[in-house]
Amino acid sequence: MEMINIIDRVRTDLRLSGLDYPLDEVVGLCPGLTWNQVCVAIDYLSRTGEVELRLEEGRVHRVHTHPPSP
Repeated sequence: MEMINIIDRVRTDLRLSGLDYPLDEVVGLCPGLTWNQVCVAIDYLSRTGEVELRLEEGRVHRVHTHPPSP
């Protein structure tokens, strides 16, 4: 699977499932993708400003997805 398809898949699965998830749970939202594929996609989406990574107490990383623009 090409990386652009993986990024689109992660973006879509996050938006369909909710706007805020622990990073560990994002892999479960994307069956068929590996942890590495999801992490690379989240890194890309974070760098482009489509998601935010937040570090919470207990060193829990959360992925916050911005709602799609109208």
